[in-house]
Formats: sequence, structure tokens, C-alpha cells
Amino acid sequence: MDGHDWIGSIAATLTTTAFIPQVWQVWRTRHTHDISLGMYAIFTSGVAMWLIYGLSLGSWPIIIANSITLMLAGAVLVMKIRFG
Repeated sequence: MDGHDWIGSIAATLTTTAFIPQVWQVWRTRHTHDISLGMYAIFTSGVAMWLIYGLSLGSWPIIIANSITLMLAGAVLVMKIRFG
């Protein structure tokens, strides 16, 4: 793995794990009032497209990072819709 792959892997890990505290907070409190539905809808759609892009390239770092991010951001989006 070259230097660029390491940087990309670290970046993917950080941006993906950044969603864990938000998912946990919303799950625990059921409070979504201050979360923007529009932002999460657009972001989740963008992540889904990044996943499709990664699949088309066969790029496992893109596929793995965006699969996990899609699940986490999608969970927040679903809870926002469900809990208001």
C-alpha cells in the first residue's frame, strides 16, 4: 500500500466513523429536531452514488467506506423521518 492509499484509508476511516456518535445520540435520545432532513436526504443520496461509483471501479476502499457510511447516514435519515 503506497502513501496515497494510506491517506485515503485514514480519511475514509475518519469520515465514516464520524457518523457513529450522531447515530448513537439519535438512537439514545430519539431527538432529531435539530437535524436537517434535507441535508441528510441529499448526503445519503450522494453516498449511495459514491458507492455505485466504487462498485463500477471495483475499488474496495470506496465500496467499504461508502457502504458503512450509507448504513450510518441512512440510519440517521430513517430516525429523522420516524421520530420527527
